[in-house]
Amino acid sequence: MKAKFFVVLCVSAALTACAGNKSEEVLVNTNQSAQAAYNDAKEILDSGLYSRAIELLKAMESRFPFGPIARQVQLDLIYAYHASGDVKQCLASIDRFIRLNPNHPDLDYVYYMRGLTNQKADENAFQEFFGIDRADRDMASTKQAFEDFKILTSTYPNSKYAADGQARMVFIKEKMARHEMLVADYYSRRGAHLAAANRAKYIVEFYRDSSKVPEALQLMITSYDALGLTKLRDDAKAVLALNFPQAEMPEQNTN
Repeated sequence: MKAKFFVVLCVSAALTACAGNKSEEVLVNTNQSAQAAYNDAKEILDSGLYSRAIELLKAMESRFPFGPIARQVQLDLIYAYHASGDVKQCLASIDRFIRLNPNHPDLDYVYYMRGLTNQKADENAFQEFFGIDRADRDMASTKQAFEDFKILTSTYPNSKYAADGQARMVFIKEKMARHEMLVADYYSRRGAHLAAANRAKYIVEFYRDSSKVPEALQLMITSYDALGLTKLRDDAKAVLALNFPQAEMPEQNTN
């Protein structure tokens, strides 16, 4: 009985292996050329069936790891992962592509996609839809997105993606300034006036074009005033009055 049972297990395992091999053959027809197989995968990708397209492109990458179409398959995988919302796999594919193809003519696109993907990593579709400001959350991916777009615009200034990358940098800087302002306000409300002043000063120094600069200067004035640092307070007041004459001047501590 044990011998029969062992034979049944072996037959079952063999059938399972055959089924697995057949499944791989279905993904990429072994009788197809690389170009024909790619055309099928691209058609699926263009139709928006991203999960299926990823399966086909990965199978193609395994079957045709070299040749003129291999790099295009990798680029399409990057797009498919991004479109499907798989941030982790998308970034891994991007970093691998950059590492293996440091002189590829489409690197501007790859850096653009890395910026988009890192930007997407810090977004919440539900909160964005209802207009909830999420500048208070961790900004690591957003900061990395800024660096990605910075590489794009500085290294490839003539790229067709450069203008959008520049616009996204402006948006990200404003978002980071809001984040710093929220942190500064947090410190101020808890009486940590030096920490609040330093955060506000950081906004003034590094986000000069932000709409948060007048608010940051106001917070610097109140924080320095609370600390008794009259020289720094008066300097901040002078900057606020000179650059933002319409802004409200905070009341001075009379104690």
